[in-house]
Amino acid sequence: MTCKSTKVAPSVDFDHSCSDSVEYLTLNFGPFETVHRWRRLPPCDEFVGARRSKHTVVAYRDAIYVFGGDNGKNMLNDLLRFDVKDCSWCRAFTTGTPPAPRYHHSAVVYGSSMFVFGGYTGDIYSNSNLKNKNDLFEYKFATGQWTEWKVEGSLPVARSAHGATVYNDKLWIFAGYDGNARLNDMWTISLQDREHACWEEIDQSGEIPPSCCNFPVAVCRDKMFVFSGQSGAKITNNLFQFEFKGRMWTRIPTEHLLRGSPPPPQRRYGHTMVAFDRHLYVFGGAADNTLPNELHCYDVDSQTWEVIQPSLDSEMPSGRLFHAAAVIQDAMYIFGGTVDNNVRSGEMYRFQFSSYPKCTLHEDYGKLWENRQFCDVEFILGEREERVLGHIAIVTARCQWLRKKILQARDRQKQRTKRESSEESDEGAAGGPRDIPAGNRPSGTQPLLEVSIREAEAQPFEVLMQFLYTDKIQYPRRGHVQDVLLIMDVYKLALSFKLSRLEQLCVQYIEASVDLQNVLSVCENANKLQLDQLKEHCLNFVVKESHFNQVIMTKEFEHLSTPLIVEIVRRKQHPPPRVYSDQPVDIGTSLVQDMKAYLEGGGLEFCDIILLLDGHPRPAHKAILAARSSYFEAMFRSFMPEDGQVNISIGEMVPSKQAFESMLRYIYYGDVNMPPEDSLYLFAAPYYYGFSNNRLQAYCKQNLEMNVTVENVLQILEAADKTQALDMKKHCLHIIVHQFIKVSKLPNLRSLSQLLLLDIIESLATHISDKQCAEMGSDI
Repeated sequence: MTCKSTKVAPSVDFDHSCSDSVEYLTLNFGPFETVHRWRRLPPCDEFVGARRSKHTVVAYRDAIYVFGGDNGKNMLNDLLRFDVKDCSWCRAFTTGTPPAPRYHHSAVVYGSSMFVFGGYTGDIYSNSNLKNKNDLFEYKFATGQWTEWKVEGSLPVARSAHGATVYNDKLWIFAGYDGNARLNDMWTISLQDREHACWEEIDQSGEIPPSCCNFPVAVCRDKMFVFSGQSGAKITNNLFQFEFKGRMWTRIPTEHLLRGSPPPPQRRYGHTMVAFDRHLYVFGGAADNTLPNELHCYDVDSQTWEVIQPSLDSEMPSGRLFHAAAVIQDAMYIFGGTVDNNVRSGEMYRFQFSSYPKCTLHEDYGKLWENRQFCDVEFILGEREERVLGHIAIVTARCQWLRKKILQARDRQKQRTKRESSEESDEGAAGGPRDIPAGNRPSGTQPLLEVSIREAEAQPFEVLMQFLYTDKIQYPRRGHVQDVLLIMDVYKLALSFKLSRLEQLCVQYIEASVDLQNVLSVCENANKLQLDQLKEHCLNFVVKESHFNQVIMTKEFEHLSTPLIVEIVRRKQHPPPRVYSDQPVDIGTSLVQDMKAYLEGGGLEFCDIILLLDGHPRPAHKAILAARSSYFEAMFRSFMPEDGQVNISIGEMVPSKQAFESMLRYIYYGDVNMPPEDSLYLFAAPYYYGFSNNRLQAYCKQNLEMNVTVENVLQILEAADKTQALDMKKHCLHIIVHQFIKVSKLPNLRSLSQLLLLDIIESLATHISDKQCAEMGSDI
């Protein structure tokens, strides 16, 4: 899709070469699966292998391999194979001596081999010979040969219910249970050279997870992730990441996830977690005496959780624990586990991932803020009158308080311009020089609108502005008092400007950052700023049994104001009763919600560009278009049409009004829901308009593949013909031919062009036999 103005200058430096050479769109129709669909596959027959839990599964080529586990009576050491193409089960061919029967072991794939480490062995009913293992076995897929690796030197303590993964040609083992205690040590061994392999204990640093077992690990973006699990008597829902290069752990904070946005999964153990693309997928496990079956997804890039909504035709697995999961191509396979009433399962389920590129809405608006291109407002802040640039479109979409300020400033500017015009007219009448009135100047030369805000200083205001553009603020550095005090100033502004979402973010950021070193400074500042909620949090933190003695022995306590010291002492002696509020927290509106309302009419009075679709005007906002499209950005930077109007077309063709509105929804707030016929018009939009990635195209392709029906096939045929999407046109004609009796009753058939009707007749003649023609004639 291109955007053309009759006055586009050659200096618009956007490269269309990637799409000019494409004569028609290619969608490559073929076998496909509905995104986010669960499908129940044939279960494992009892004559192949027992139902089981606490086993492992690995993926190699087009097969899933199941090893070990327990069937409720005995530990197992058989190896089963499930062919994902044929959906068939068999026993895998094996030679040599396999590992002893075991469960809660680990298994990984490296090269053309599977490696099994550790686990719990023995007779689970007679308690004879029960023990953890630290042995390492290799199974070669090509030959079926089992071999034990005899490793010299120090070995990891024997363990079960640990985590294991492969990275950089090495097997990495973390934590688990040694029979007496839970562990949190880490070991690694190179899998490249069996003769010289030796175990190495890793010197871990950072926020190392507590000792734990019955947790999964997964590698994504060159980091290993650990989620939840049993830690002593405690079960948490913490997410940790381990950087292999620096060998450092980080706990990914969940406190800053805004209430109202999806929380992390509840605490659990015995669940699975796999990585695909930039996401981690968590399924099942035991969570507070329940067996949930939601699928949780964590986006490693945006650090956000969501619950995946399965497709309507899904065959959902029931909740379970101690099952196992693996990924082949773009699907996850889950096998076995313990289901209700301690029953072992032999079921296999397949879940279809989506591999859409991520939404870049927040990043695109963030870059607009950082680059400060196309700014049209200047905020004058505080007593020192520091200046911060911004964009009217973003600010007025997100903050009603600032919107009111901008409207007032604009009215004052209009009055001033009116007076100046009147004075210039008088001078002109008297023969004096005349200037062009400001309101009639060419677009792009308008002076910045000046908005004075005395109650805000520049630094916290800039943090607030960053939030307006991105829905985020930078997480304060742990223990840095100045960072926390800055966010407190931002919180004060959020209260003044009535930005509920930012208020909640600030509170969560500050509460998560309060520690023994900074609590008194934060408390004193909260008292000074009259931030009662934060002051209350600090006081409760200080009087905690584990904190109190350490805090009152600090130098900062000696210099604390007398009223605060009295308050702390009294609270320690007589803690106030806890007050629980049933009132829902106002979480405000998100960037997506605000930009949606803005496009739907909320931003009409701030429009500064006209998009012409087949001569019909559609007001829009330059800053938003430039932030999301490098074509518009280049046009507005290098050349701005004098009349402020831009013609919209797709190549030489004008899109439908409906398709154009779908594209505007994508630009303003990242929406990808549209009728399938719109998807054909917009399939090439990422190339022509220079969107940050091809997310829109991926959705368009999926939409077309999944949603061509008898009811809409004629509209899609017309769109395919206009856009020269020849493979889609062929696909539609195929549907029309095979469903012609139903299609012939559609009223839209009569409004098709003569050429398309001839195409349908030709397809019917090609594909329908004489006998079928006779039958069709009798039906008609």
